[in-house]
Amino acid sequence: MKQRQAIKNRFKNKVAIVTGGSSGIGRAIVEELCKEGALVTFTGISDAGLTTAKELNDAGYNVLFCRGDMADERFCKNTVDQTLAKWEKVNYLVNNAFSFVAKGLDATREDWERVFQVGPMAYAVMVQCVVEPMKKQGGGAIVNMSSVSAFVAQPNRWTYNAAKGAVYTLTKCMALDLIRYNIRVNSISPGWIWTREVYKAAAGGGRKKWDPIWGQYHMMERCGEPVECAGPTLFLLSDDASFITAVDLPIDGGYHGMGPEGLGKTAVFSGTK
Repeated sequence: MKQRQAIKNRFKNKVAIVTGGSSGIGRAIVEELCKEGALVTFTGISDAGLTTAKELNDAGYNVLFCRGDMADERFCKNTVDQTLAKWEKVNYLVNNAFSFVAKGLDATREDWERVFQVGPMAYAVMVQCVVEPMKKQGGGAIVNMSSVSAFVAQPNRWTYNAAKGAVYTLTKCMALDLIRYNIRVNSISPGWIWTREVYKAAAGGGRKKWDPIWGQYHMMERCGEPVECAGPTLFLLSDDASFITAVDLPIDGGYHGMGPEGLGKTAVFSGTK
């Protein structure tokens, strides 16, 4: 797949915070923001973020890594404080970090608390923390990471799907309350994207083996790439989307558009891979 072509300097000297930016979709968003001139703070729960930060700083980009758990409200506030201390402003927020706790009948109270605390509750805290800095800049833009799982039933996924469904509704409520401050709030809903969670679930074999398996759920017959989520996210953050708020954008290779027949036995690959 071709790499996304960055739009030069679209975010020059703008400051963005991306939660869960050490790997996967979050890292792709961080990298693409950097390529377009942004100064980026990103969070992560492990030392992997140190490696990401070093690689990006060595490449000439300006990033700040904050290590911690998004379930910790103090950490959320500290991330924004560190961003303001370094760059004195916040223009954009991407709420991406999430806990992939996917359980059904076997879900414990701790499972429910974890997925909601790292997900929609942390999203809300981060937004509460950036509103005042964004107001001082005359407005801003926020993108929340939802999922196709917010809209469909999937086996043994009460916790994850309920939390992603909450993100979908929360986004609309945020958009309504924040538009008075010229802050737009949207969400994206990826389908199956080739990230750590997917290839861990695949348990080995690589793309050649698993694309046909996961791809059966998508018209495009493959998993998506993290960078294919980054481009639409940057669009929603940018002034190109200045009249768009309270919208969820599916990035799902046609997942939502298929009926119960799926691709069907007569499906013929048409060159989208």
